[in-house]
Amino acid sequence: MKRLSFPAVTTALLALVCLSAHTRLTDPPPLYKNASAPIESRVRDLLKRMTTQEKVGQLSTLLGWEMYDKRGDSVQVSEKFKKAVKEQQIGMLWATLRADPWTQKTLTTGLNPAQAAQATNAIQKYVVENTRLGIPMMLAEECPHGHMAIGTTVFPTALGQGSTWNPALIQQMASTIAREARLQGAHVGYGPVLDLAREPRWSRVEETYGEDPVLNGQMGIAMVKGFQGTSIKSGSNIISTLKHFTAYGVPEGGHNGGSVSPGPRELAQVYLPPFRDAVKAGALSIMTAYNSIDGIPCSANPYLLKTVLRDQWHFNGYVVSDLSSISGLMSNHRVAATPADAAALAINAGLDSDLSGYGFGKALQEAVDKGAVSAAVLDTAVSRVLRMKFAMGLFESPYVSSEKARSEVRTASHVALARQVARESITLLKNKDNALPLAKTLKSIAVIGPNADNVYNQLGDYTAPQAEGAVVTVLQGIRNKLGANAQINYVKGCSIRDTATNSIAEAVAAAKQAEVAVVVLGGSSARDFKTEYQNTGAAKVSATSVSDMESGEGFDRVSLDLMGKQLELLQAVMKTGTPVVLVLIKGRPLNLNWPAANVPAIVDAWYPGQEGGNAIADVLFGDYNPAGRLTISVPKSVGQLPIYYNYKNPARHDYVEMDAKPLFPFGYGLSYSTFDYSGLQVQATPTASDVQVNVSFTLKNQSNRDGDEVVQLYVSDRSSSVVSPAKQLKKFARVHLKAGEQKTLTFQLRAEDLMLLNPAMQWVAEKGTFSLLVGASSDDIRLKQDFQLAKDIPVRP
Repeated sequence: MKRLSFPAVTTALLALVCLSAHTRLTDPPPLYKNASAPIESRVRDLLKRMTTQEKVGQLSTLLGWEMYDKRGDSVQVSEKFKKAVKEQQIGMLWATLRADPWTQKTLTTGLNPAQAAQATNAIQKYVVENTRLGIPMMLAEECPHGHMAIGTTVFPTALGQGSTWNPALIQQMASTIAREARLQGAHVGYGPVLDLAREPRWSRVEETYGEDPVLNGQMGIAMVKGFQGTSIKSGSNIISTLKHFTAYGVPEGGHNGGSVSPGPRELAQVYLPPFRDAVKAGALSIMTAYNSIDGIPCSANPYLLKTVLRDQWHFNGYVVSDLSSISGLMSNHRVAATPADAAALAINAGLDSDLSGYGFGKALQEAVDKGAVSAAVLDTAVSRVLRMKFAMGLFESPYVSSEKARSEVRTASHVALARQVARESITLLKNKDNALPLAKTLKSIAVIGPNADNVYNQLGDYTAPQAEGAVVTVLQGIRNKLGANAQINYVKGCSIRDTATNSIAEAVAAAKQAEVAVVVLGGSSARDFKTEYQNTGAAKVSATSVSDMESGEGFDRVSLDLMGKQLELLQAVMKTGTPVVLVLIKGRPLNLNWPAANVPAIVDAWYPGQEGGNAIADVLFGDYNPAGRLTISVPKSVGQLPIYYNYKNPARHDYVEMDAKPLFPFGYGLSYSTFDYSGLQVQATPTASDVQVNVSFTLKNQSNRDGDEVVQLYVSDRSSSVVSPAKQLKKFARVHLKAGEQKTLTFQLRAEDLMLLNPAMQWVAEKGTFSLLVGASSDDIRLKQDFQLAKDIPVRP
């Protein structure tokens, strides 16, 4: 055999190397990187290439604010992030751009919008260039009433949003929130919260739209459509994550995360419908709740996550845990003995993604290794997450423009929208002898109270630090309205909770010298840097705490009384004889018995957001005619709880001490205009498998002032095979009428609006008599007419 010389061998080897290199250069990219390939094909191709460790890593969502370092104006990935990528091969982050006392990110240490874009770009660049498969990150952010990041627009909290009764406006708001978040590099927005608020002692009432499944469902649809738009690939939209699945808002004793025990019929008819509506609208993500239902934790409930969500509703998105709720299966609920057992329980039940990084991670890897979780189950969960990344176009466009983030977040139009949402949310509870609107010719006004000039008390929970001048308080709003034409004297009077100090005497003196006193009381969800937090982000409540915070996650109440010396302050000001207007800024219904009996005018603004002061001034001085309506009943006593309007028959009877009615009912709210309802016509037309009930009537503005009326249509089933609600909201509309104008309004009901779960657990609109109730609130019915269904109509919701 002829031997090759060394130079010849070298030449041959170099030729092989060159040929190999040329082959690699000309090889087509893997299918998962082919943007024109079908998403499902890309998912399957990528899954085949991934190791078990890489798959487990894709399901971990770590705390994001620890993943960047800011040095001056420069932002880069942190060593902690590099370590997490290397050791855990993570696929998602949460709250990367969040700033608040819990994260210890301030206006100085946190990120403005341009820096936020730099941070998310750096994160994406690192994983794309420094991991084997180059899978981009998916970044989730808190977005319930604005993106919870520095420099974004802050809208009213959800209870205020619901009080607008205007889903179209809320969809516009959600679209704005989504754009601001996406411009900074976020992909998922946590929201809307679709829990029913039937326990006002619960700390998170402010995050809900109220107590009613139909209203909550309509607001949920609006948020989903606003967040996701027509395509999450648009560069302006984000994935909507529905919270909290499910029945989270009615914990025993008001304890956040406490157990609940609705029957299967109540669960299906009351708590699930808002989620069902939002899933039908296209929601792509859903978050499990901390609570258990009838002994089964929601984060390990296959009936909820498989039977209902996948089989019945055909949900095609991914399910994420709430923070630490997987590990909570072991530490809180005690249904798992080890972290691996908890991970197996969750993922086998249908939970795809872990918000925390330690619910799955090593624990899930151990569960897979010992056979407690099959490869098929793991692949299913991973594919649901990857599908979203492909659908959003992250493999092709992982980066955002820092300059766009700088110029297009919190624009003048976004701020104007925040003002409009706040104006439409404001609810006029009392206006004796037309005490409002106030005259702009007033020369002296006393502005009094702990919430009159407190930026953070006005914003609610899940709000980032605010730059000086970004938030308009009530005091500033009144100053903006009257300018130098009036003497405006401000006295705080007292704090929300602290009883150690007060300036009630000074407040009384200011009121005596004024033509009118605007007293601003209520509550606060404002976190401060002295507050301690649980690992879930909920605040630790201390009996010795003197912060204002009496609402917001973790701050459950035993009573609903105004805290501190607020009532004492109000009573002292009232004794001066100066006309008083009470403005309420708060996150839950409070005890208003004394104010309702004694104060001429009461305005409820909930947490109205950054433009709240201007919006409230618009209402106080008549530049905006209020039309907000309550979405949660206001009790006279905690002893009446629960007091939601659509309770099940029989009718409630009075107590020894008081009647059973709320102080202010669901749907209630006043206006500077008056409206007349007339001419109700109802026509029920059956079809082969449905019914169409057309309801029409005339609405007239009888006043000399343009205004909005919120028209509400309720249904009462006169006789049913199972116990039904006394009445149930089915349709509503916020209608603008000029002075003297009238319109004919039409609503349409179908069998789905009339259905119930019969004794055989079948959805059916039953034959019999139904009463249609049209009015201005659940307790102010103006028109009523019955109609008949001649036969049962099976329904597939």
